[in-house]
Amino acid sequence: MKSFLALLSLVALPVLAADPTLYGRYEYIALPEIGGEVLKAKMDTGALTASLSAKDIEMFTRDGDDWVRFRLATKGASNKVYEHKIARISKIKTRSEEDEEDDEKIAPSKRPVVELEMCLGNVKRTVEVNLTDRSSFNYPLLIGAKALREFGAAVNPARRFTADKPEC
Repeated sequence: MKSFLALLSLVALPVLAADPTLYGRYEYIALPEIGGEVLKAKMDTGALTASLSAKDIEMFTRDGDDWVRFRLATKGASNKVYEHKIARISKIKTRSEEDEEDDEKIAPSKRPVVELEMCLGNVKRTVEVNLTDRSSFNYPLLIGAKALREFGAAVNPARRFTADKPEC
């Protein structure tokens, strides 16, 4: 009986993951595949996917696969055109859709999602990023919950730029 209880206690113990790295509400992130651009990013646990500010977004087919062509929509960005294979299309609800008093049904916007390498501090990960024009926002890059998990991140909203400039 004693060995059974010992075994049961081992099974009942939670598996402890590595402690998350604590980041601030805003951080610098480098995009090695986008000319090594370093952008200010908002760490947003309320968003599911990451979003990158892009313009002139054009989807096309290459060798039977779906691709997207775009330019960065950030301050001081070059006019360079980037092309990436589309991982999937995401459907994004707008805040107005969540307003129950709004009788008008608006279809969710569809955005191309690409996989991009990102560098946060000294950690490099490949994450899914949807492309949309964020030029009216203060931060051209939004890091959502999926990307935060990839980085093993926790967010302290009272802190800012804790990781310094990316060093990948």
